[in-house]
Amino acid sequence: MSGSGSPGDLVTGGEDLAVTVVAAQWHQQIMSALVDGARRGLLAAGVQRVTLVEVPGTFELPVVCLQAARAGADAVVALGVVIRGGTPHFDYVCQAATVGLTEVALSTGVPVGFGVLTCDTEEQAVDRAGLASSKEDKGFEAAQAAVATALTLRG
Repeated sequence: MSGSGSPGDLVTGGEDLAVTVVAAQWHQQIMSALVDGARRGLLAAGVQRVTLVEVPGTFELPVVCLQAARAGADAVVALGVVIRGGTPHFDYVCQAATVGLTEVALSTGVPVGFGVLTCDTEEQAVDRAGLASSKEDKGFEAAQAAVATALTLRG
């Protein structure tokens, strides 16, 4: 598991930013925790203008994140969960989401915090979701990364 080596400094200074959080709906317990973590990360950064948009699944994240970026968001936080199953579906969805979200950031210049969990098991996802029993809080981390990048681009 990652976590070690992550930046320890809390990002602040995002008071004038507008951030859109785009969250997939699969795996509700994990997704609720990721959204809560993202909200905490944005609050800690001082962001007050937050819009939450839900999409059916992780595959749909890029197109909605693109629209949020085009609509004036200063940063976007993409949240989703993909858990490996017995078919190649996992690989296709993870690849499409990763490439799609990268393209959103590069084509618009709007940072996209990558809070998509790509896990082999549900237990791994729970460990990263920011629940009381979790070892990591990837929603918080993705939100903080999006704000930090937005502030860097402004500077």
